[in-house]
Amino acid sequence: MRIIPAIDIINGKCVRLTKGDYSTQKTYHENPLEMAKMFEDNGIQFLHLVDLDGAKSQHIINHKVLNEITVKTSLKVDFGGGIKSDEDARIAFESGASQITGGSIAVENPELFLHWLATYGTDKIILGADSNQRKIATRGWLEQSELDIVDFILEYEKKGIKNVICTDISKDGMLQGVSEELYKEILQKSKVNLIASGGVSSIEDLEISKEIGCEGVIIGKAIYEGKISMKELQNFIA
Repeated sequence: MRIIPAIDIINGKCVRLTKGDYSTQKTYHENPLEMAKMFEDNGIQFLHLVDLDGAKSQHIINHKVLNEITVKTSLKVDFGGGIKSDEDARIAFESGASQITGGSIAVENPELFLHWLATYGTDKIILGADSNQRKIATRGWLEQSELDIVDFILEYEKKGIKNVICTDISKDGMLQGVSEELYKEILQKSKVNLIASGGVSSIEDLEISKEIGCEGVIIGKAIYEGKISMKELQNFIA
């Protein structure tokens, strides 16, 4: 199972939100590149980079941060937040993203999202399935649809999606454990590569996610708040 630390960007800084609420913003580091290098130095190979400015603005903004990280580290970066057009997708890949994540776009413009899937291939595109009380949320989690998360994932699996990041917004930043039952349901009903996100608070949560069958786990606040040490992650990876 892949361990994927998260770096969320607002105004070029490394921040975290609680339940996606921008008013809860807490800055953890002024320089995202330094955080990325620290992860790399501790054996991490993957990074989840989110352009929160972009998610709110509806177009990619922090692509220079992405480019700096991909040029100056060997991390394989999946990038999301504000990718809403062919131009945004092009910029993200040209800035070094290994994969891009589409969440809101998959709800609001499925034709464009499927066009990216056909253009770049299934290995390059991740479906961002962010939900609150099982309902898909969009636009940086500021809006909520009536789409059930499992139905949403299953429909996109039929259309060729293989990789899914599933975030339970009610868990995000709360350090209260992963959405074990939701992940079990998704993996029982589909064959997607499921990347768990939200609520990771301990190594035990990683063990649970691995046992369930998750392909990867995104870790954010647990690292920044010292709930999981880099040494523990090294041991888990080993």
